Amino acid sequence: MDGPGTAPVRHDAGFTLIELIIVIVIVSILASVALPAYQDSLRKGRRTDAKVGLMDAANRQERFMLDRSTYTADMTNLGFAADPMITEEGYYSIDVDVPDPNCPITRCYTLTATPVVGGIQVEDAQCTGFSLASSGAKTATGPGADECW
Repeated sequence: MDGPGTAPVRHDAGFTLIELIIVIVIVSILASVALPAYQDSLRKGRRTDAKVGLMDAANRQERFMLDRSTYTADMTNLGFAADPMITEEGYYSIDVDVPDPNCPITRCYTLTATPVVGGIQVEDAQCTGFSLASSGAKTATGPGADECW
């Protein structure tokens, strides 16, 4: 109620265009900083899929060795559906290599995990592959290989 000594009451609601643009700019800046860090964290988390798959395959190789006194180069002999096997989450392909001609499959093996072709982990430029040898040696390839395992 407006009277002779009172100011009129304003009922403004909403935001001005300038306020909305400022909020959009701030959110965009925060997103441009946070998104790459988030994607990097996802890539690092997916590397666990390779490590778990390698450890599982190594355990199966050791059981195979106990039963048959040899290792195998065929992943289906270890109970996997295919050779090479695809990890549980589907980011990596794992296969058996026999890299040293002086150490045949009867005594040595190396399991190698590489990102599935066309999969999202192919974008991981820091850790491009993982290896686990029968000796227990863990190696990785890529510019960040020292931090992969």
